[in-house]
Amino acid sequence: MKNILVAVTGASPQVLTETLYGLHTQGKAFPDEMYVITTQSSKEMLMDGLYTRGHLQALYDEYQLPEIKFDESHIWVIEDEDGNLLDDAKREEDQTFMADFITRKVAWLTNQEDAAIHASIAGGRKTMAFYMGYAMSLFGREQDTLSHVFVNDEFEFVRDFYFPTLKDNWITGKTPGEMLNTKDAEITFAEIPFVRMRKSLSNDFIEQIDQASFSKTVAQMNAANQDLSVKVSLNAKTVSVLGIDIKLTPKELAFYQWLLQQSNRAILADRAFTESKQHSIDYLDIYTQIADDPRVLKETFGIENSIAWKEGDLMNLKAMEVEFIQPIRSNVNRKLKKVLPAEAFEKIKINSEKKKGIATYWIDPELRLSCD
Repeated sequence: MKNILVAVTGASPQVLTETLYGLHTQGKAFPDEMYVITTQSSKEMLMDGLYTRGHLQALYDEYQLPEIKFDESHIWVIEDEDGNLLDDAKREEDQTFMADFITRKVAWLTNQEDAAIHASIAGGRKTMAFYMGYAMSLFGREQDTLSHVFVNDEFEFVRDFYFPTLKDNWITGKTPGEMLNTKDAEITFAEIPFVRMRKSLSNDFIEQIDQASFSKTVAQMNAANQDLSVKVSLNAKTVSVLGIDIKLTPKELAFYQWLLQQSNRAILADRAFTESKQHSIDYLDIYTQIADDPRVLKETFGIENSIAWKEGDLMNLKAMEVEFIQPIRSNVNRKLKKVLPAEAFEKIKINSEKKKGIATYWIDPELRLSCD
């Protein structure tokens, strides 16, 4: 069985050599292969420290370690849903891409029956470490392990420190003029116990590992312990299902909430519907609690602006059109399907059916609602 080390890193690539040092000195299984999950900007620091400045080879030489299968192809840069590389993963939406990317990679690694995975959460942003640890809990097997490494304070975040040396080796410390001897550094290697939940995942889900996402996996786990319900939060602009918050635009969220409030949670978009302005009024009552985009108020419903709406100026109010509904339905369903298991999606999606040219839209009337 081969041993594989997988780690997340950020601005401190030293965690890799520190982890390798810790595995060696603690007598743990030394990896045959190594993978790193990082961002584009951090990859440059990683390549510079390990290869350009030669710290990885220096570790091998210092402790007579076997070389690990590790090259640039083993450095996985986090991508968004369109395959674009993330530079630093600071934006809110980047957290979802990061979570899904780490989940898929850990799922893939732990699906190799002939390998034992050792995951390090010592590097990267706190969210990266969290997602790595959680992914290991979701997919880890008995042979898989998790760890963290610490270095004593004076060596932490020191650019030229990568591992304790056997002989004297003086480097510049954190402050001007401060010199440190890497021989005096102390690495604490901590193996972290974690709950293994892989057996709670369905075989079908594990077989579709290449499609695994953090949110879908969490939702499936929660589905075993929670009754399915939906909560609409106008303040957060989210629909929440099985512990997953799904962001919708104000227009989409207002429509979903409006449809939930209809009799039997259904509308028949016939001639009577398209001639009635009451649907527009009911919809805008919800929408204007969230936003006041003039493209919705004026262009779609004929209301000059939010002031006109508040003053009750409905002279030019337009009825809701089917052309307004269908794109919203498609967008909402796409967002729900992306993050939810198939069974949950089928339960909460916006359904549609067309007969004799007349469309019906509905949400399952038996779907349980929870309070905001």
